[in-house]
Amino acid sequence: MELKLQFAGDSPPLSVIAAAKIAGISISVDSTLSSGSPPTLSLSNGMKLQGTNVLLRYLGRVASVPSLYQRDAFESSQIDEWLEYSSFLSSGPAFEGACNYIDGYLLHRTFLVGHNLSIADIAIWAGLAGTEKRWESLRKSKKYQNLVRWFNSISSEYDAVLNEVTATFLGKKGLGKPVASKPKEKDQKALNPNAKNANDDVAEKGKAGSRPTFEVDLPEAEVGKVRLRFAPEPSGYLHIGHSKAALLNQYFAQRYQGELIVRFDDTNPAKESNEFVDNLLKDIATLGIKYADVTYTSDYFPKLMELAEKLIWEGKAYVDDTPREQMQKERMDGIESKCRNNSPEENMKLWKEMISGSERGLMCCVRGKLDMQDPNKSLRDPVYYRCNPMPHHRIGSKYKVYPTYDFACPFVDAEEGITHALRSSEYHDRNAQYYRIQEDMGVRKVHIYEFSRLNMVYTLLSKRKLLWFVQNGHVEGWDDARFPTVQGIVRRGLQIEALIQFILEQGASKNLNLMEWDKLWTINKKIIDPVCPRHTAVIEQRRVLLTLTDGPEEPFVRIIPRHKKYEGAGDKATTYTKSIWIDHADAEAISANEEITLMDWGNAIVKEIKKDQDGNVTQLIGVLHLQGSVKTTKLKLTWLPNTSELVTLTLVEFDYLITKKKLDEDENFVDVLNPCTKKEVAALGDSNMRNLKRNEILQLERKGYFRCDAPFLRPSKPIVLYAIPDGRQQSLLK
Repeated sequence: MELKLQFAGDSPPLSVIAAAKIAGISISVDSTLSSGSPPTLSLSNGMKLQGTNVLLRYLGRVASVPSLYQRDAFESSQIDEWLEYSSFLSSGPAFEGACNYIDGYLLHRTFLVGHNLSIADIAIWAGLAGTEKRWESLRKSKKYQNLVRWFNSISSEYDAVLNEVTATFLGKKGLGKPVASKPKEKDQKALNPNAKNANDDVAEKGKAGSRPTFEVDLPEAEVGKVRLRFAPEPSGYLHIGHSKAALLNQYFAQRYQGELIVRFDDTNPAKESNEFVDNLLKDIATLGIKYADVTYTSDYFPKLMELAEKLIWEGKAYVDDTPREQMQKERMDGIESKCRNNSPEENMKLWKEMISGSERGLMCCVRGKLDMQDPNKSLRDPVYYRCNPMPHHRIGSKYKVYPTYDFACPFVDAEEGITHALRSSEYHDRNAQYYRIQEDMGVRKVHIYEFSRLNMVYTLLSKRKLLWFVQNGHVEGWDDARFPTVQGIVRRGLQIEALIQFILEQGASKNLNLMEWDKLWTINKKIIDPVCPRHTAVIEQRRVLLTLTDGPEEPFVRIIPRHKKYEGAGDKATTYTKSIWIDHADAEAISANEEITLMDWGNAIVKEIKKDQDGNVTQLIGVLHLQGSVKTTKLKLTWLPNTSELVTLTLVEFDYLITKKKLDEDENFVDVLNPCTKKEVAALGDSNMRNLKRNEILQLERKGYFRCDAPFLRPSKPIVLYAIPDGRQQSLLK
């Protein structure tokens, strides 16, 4: 698609240019329009569009980047609102008022709309960048910290693209990069990735366009006619692997302006429950998945039973009473069952026994008559129906027979108008079975699209294995912070924006990959660090008292920020006393007469070190040296006042549930259980931590990031803080 952008040289449409670059859309530019002319986009068919916001919406619609504009009705309308609002940034008198409004709006948000970058973010970003020195001056101040955090985050994420745009079209140093060559020489190349010479190859690597994305096509997909389903079995909570499937379905539904439904494949009453249904819907909402409807495979049980009978009468299915182990061996060896050639009448007689749940019926199953000699063993007469006398979580004891997933899924997909069934590549060998069963049923063909399953190191994603940990008391429940469930990793301290970004970066590749958790936690740190408040804790065991002989005779209090670079975190009260507590490990590192820095106070000189008979430091004596320079000290230490106002803490660290990165195919996970997956450390915390709320994220200075799992209730009950990995720290459990 050849597009040409024309605009006046004195007012380049930065947002349009940046959006094209981020979306990877090739555009040639012409900056010769007369001053005051609106930007114009000429399409390959000769048609033209005019106006910055019109062009942004057009680029958002044709972009292959996830969700730049194609959202649900509400979020698309929000994007439209922000496009209109961006004009205030170009109005001199209204500029600071607009900055103030956006700053407040971004207090708890990473993006302006939803959980992904949109053309709204690009429009506001460009509006700020376009004011050049005015915004740069505010950016360096502490006036609009949420807005600056957001602006810096986008500038960092798309630094190569945005620096090139600002350097080329604003004639300045972009966002801190060297000045580019003159605009006239670069106009064409800046927006056309193909117009480059050999020397550009190195520079192109690592740009936004080279990151993995879902930029692939669904087979025979038509815009406006795609219908997808996310179909979890309600036999556990949603985990990180399911999250990829859910987000991938949503991406394609939005990209093709189609529809996504959630369907519960509830065909096995032995494993399923309403608890799992409720929590799966909760987790789907947590991920921000927008769906048109919720359906259940159990809604189609009557039709599936009719279909099974039809296939039996047509000789395409039969009832088999071969014992399960023998049946599995016969399938592996390509040996036909003794029941395979029974008459339809005999099969129907046994089918009635199955329906009634009789002793004879419980010995039987229904199998499809496909091909016992096929090299693909999934086609060797798979099971369609089994007896199960257990009541179903939705429909009680109405049925004694239940369809298998392999039988139900091809029918329900066709019945619900699904155009494309997204399945992980572990099902590859069963794709032929899916199509063959649809053919025998005489239903409409549904396209299968494969994607790679998301596997994580040291992690089990099998719901059967996760259930074992729950049932055997190795974890507290499905929301345990050691679990890879959405609720588990959120309880560990993961922000949902980080999970979405991590999964979107994996793309729709079919290549199998084993991902490191460190990458996910690194993304998470970038989100929480700019905004989470700072507090102080001292490990209770063997803590050491430092007495400052010239310290304050009476305690005094100062009000200081909870985050020095983010006003939105609020303030805290710090008490200064003559004697203070420090960590034992810090005390051991101090030498006699060494000058140290006490954070948020100033320097002090340790004059005397007292030790016990084993050589352990038990007490320090020193003097303040507040005129000393913090630049000259080696040790910068956290401390707490020796007062009764301190709160008790339990710091909890977690480790992987298994000790092996990846299990071999025949390896039993029970053989590689980690004997120590949870460690609790008693500590003291500053008195301000009484105000922490459950789920609040904070940083204990020099100790790491934490999530408050149990807030302050009474002095005898410690505040419980869960340690959040940051992608590089080694756990103390190692």
